[in-house]
Amino acid sequence: MKIRVLGSAAGGGCPQWNCACRNCRGARDGSVRIEARTQECVAVSADGEAWFLLNASPEIRAQIESFPALHPRRPRDSPIQGILLTNGDLDHTLGLLCLRESHPLVVYATETVRRGFVESNVLYRTLQRFPGQVSWRTLRIGAEVELWKDGGDRSGLSVEAFAAPGKLPVHLEGLGFTPDSRDNVGFRIRARSSRRPLVYLPAVGHLTPEVLSAAEGAGCLLFDGTFWSEDELRELGASEKRASDMAHLPIGGAGGSLAALGGARTSPRIYIHLNNTNPVLRDDSAERAAVDGAGWQVARDGMEIEL
Repeated sequence: MKIRVLGSAAGGGCPQWNCACRNCRGARDGSVRIEARTQECVAVSADGEAWFLLNASPEIRAQIESFPALHPRRPRDSPIQGILLTNGDLDHTLGLLCLRESHPLVVYATETVRRGFVESNVLYRTLQRFPGQVSWRTLRIGAEVELWKDGGDRSGLSVEAFAAPGKLPVHLEGLGFTPDSRDNVGFRIRARSSRRPLVYLPAVGHLTPEVLSAAEGAGCLLFDGTFWSEDELRELGASEKRASDMAHLPIGGAGGSLAALGGARTSPRIYIHLNNTNPVLRDDSAERAAVDGAGWQVARDGMEIEL
């Protein structure tokens, strides 16, 4: 399996347009050792020809252009065979609306994520220019689904969605949507040629037996690295919300993922969906040294992995 990280940051990217924290200033002026990052999106393929995207970031056009394997090969064409959504957050779904130029799209998502994106969304009409412009494939918790190429050929990949602790997207709160275990999922993605799967978990509110089992059984783990600490935003004066309020397990601390997943034998283990405030983004920070010392990596745009 070929894996390409197209974007590695949380919503807003780094630098974030309205932020002048140390990380964002450094990404703009070079005052600290930090790479700029776009919002999280990953491409996977079994053969290097047919690709599937994990989430669709608002920066998807630039991300596609950054990776020649995703460029069209004919006047109207795309190697992208499908898009898999882990949840309905805007940083995971807005990219769909940017792919509105009269091209068929296949989207894999749970029914609750599909409903949250489609119902009462007037902008969805931009993806209804012709019958069948978007085909939805329902992901059911615990059911493995084969991913197909255009024309009905096998892609060599399959996906199994499993529940991961999360929350309703902010834009659906208060609109009568009932929180559901299908609001946020992780993926086990398998290639016929790989013994162990890619496990993709960009949003995890807390650890459950299912999440721990998936992490332990992964051939490659891409895990929620949004915040280093529970009170990261509060300490910066950026927000009153804690990491747990936003359904993200912090990396550091006694209950953080770095300590809790220390026994996982998975390699590589990579933090993704990194908030612009997270100190692990700085190459020379103590927090980055702790992550490196524990055998983890920090995702960056353009990172490639082969499994």
